[in-house]
Amino acid sequence: MSTPTIAQSAAAASAPLAQIPHVVGGRHLRPDGRRGAVFNPATGRQTREVGLATAELVHDAALAAQAAQRGWRDTGLAKRAGVLFRVRELISARADELARIITSEHGKTVADALGEVARGLENVEFCTGLMSHLKGEYSEQVATGVDVHQVRQPIGVVACITPFNFPAMVPLWMVTTAIAAGNAVILKPSERDPSAAVWLADVFREAGLPDGVFNVVHGDKEAVDAILDDPVIRAVSFVGSTPIAKYIYARAAANGKRVQALGGAKNHMIVMPDADLDAAADAAVSAAYGSAGERCMAVSVVVAVGGVADPLIAKVSDRIGRLVIGDGLDPASEMGPLITREARERVAGYVEGAAGEGARVVVDGRAHEFEGDGFFIGASLVDGVEPGMRVYDEEIFGPVLSVVRVASYDEAVELVNANRYANGTAVFTRDGKTARQFEYDIEVGMVGVNVPIPVPVGSFSFGGWKDSLFGDTHMYGPEAFSFYTRRKVVTTRWPEPSESQVSLGFPTH
Repeated sequence: MSTPTIAQSAAAASAPLAQIPHVVGGRHLRPDGRRGAVFNPATGRQTREVGLATAELVHDAALAAQAAQRGWRDTGLAKRAGVLFRVRELISARADELARIITSEHGKTVADALGEVARGLENVEFCTGLMSHLKGEYSEQVATGVDVHQVRQPIGVVACITPFNFPAMVPLWMVTTAIAAGNAVILKPSERDPSAAVWLADVFREAGLPDGVFNVVHGDKEAVDAILDDPVIRAVSFVGSTPIAKYIYARAAANGKRVQALGGAKNHMIVMPDADLDAAADAAVSAAYGSAGERCMAVSVVVAVGGVADPLIAKVSDRIGRLVIGDGLDPASEMGPLITREARERVAGYVEGAAGEGARVVVDGRAHEFEGDGFFIGASLVDGVEPGMRVYDEEIFGPVLSVVRVASYDEAVELVNANRYANGTAVFTRDGKTARQFEYDIEVGMVGVNVPIPVPVGSFSFGGWKDSLFGDTHMYGPEAFSFYTRRKVVTTRWPEPSESQVSLGFPTH
């Protein structure tokens, strides 16, 4: 193959970038007005442009969703389930295609992206059982000749605001359940890696979902604020950082919307003296550095109890030295880049500041050298971390693992329960009594016993406590059907004409 000439290279550099469309009412809309850049994190180069929606476009999408929702609500449950069965088959057959789209814009490895798709499909499979999940209740003869029944009805138009770190899984958690329940959806994905959302909308349409039931609107804060304020949109689901979750919860609730807003995390993994240290080290490395630490369920703190810290740190350090970090499209890579250059610099800043706070940087990921302009950083391990240090108190969202040393189980539990985040936690031990007591004592929404990332299977629900969740319901699974439906109670009586009479007293049995 001949080397491109200077003129050819210049022409390629000036060629129009691929544009990622909005999807409104079943139509792909060309971006207009403000636009954002979409990068390949492995190369550091811009590859696409995405439109940043105005409030007017968001409202147009809301009206399109509202127009489509009534017909979708009228669709029989068996037909709805049939659409979801086809969605499941189409995504399964094209999982590798979707995974490569994710990798090209997020940076995670293809294997990791395939895992994300598989976990999203768990919820699609759960939602195919919508006939069972939407069942009502009936009680006859609650009083003489009086029956009561309760039904679940859709809310109407709902919005799903999803994060960059899981551009397929989290939309499949939210959108699928909302649609199964009879709602129409506006999905606002992260503008950093938005192509997967368009791909999903096209698949749902191919599976038979009517136009307008699944809309995709790209954008930044302007689009988000429009969603929170638009009176047509009746509910909002969100996953992201805690400050933004608080903002979305407050503004949407003030506008009378139902809201679930999942925030940040600082997940602790407690290692007891009796734990299998090789298994614990494997788990810590996998859970801390998978997807370059850009997971809300990533382990970011190892709590070493008693004398396990030194041997555990040695084992973790050894494993870090053997990690293969590179382009996520390379099958040999185990960890890819961070999502943006700014994210890389922010993570490097936490490592740089740790020593000044009194911690010891055992492995410095900044020292790892990479070719090219990708947003890569190596895995870091920091020992001697304590509450009050930025590296401990703040959500880093990158490949940095801190080690906190404590003397006892009680001290470990006290440390975890004092943290303002309560998304996930884990304990590594061989003792069943310790494990059971940990499950009982810990004030965290998702708990693992010798499982470092305890993301529940699709038939349960996902969500944390404290500053990791704003709202009353968790995501996907049974609680999601409660969030995306309203209960209506109907009391029925069929009296004989002669039984009718005026009574101003409060009704009794």
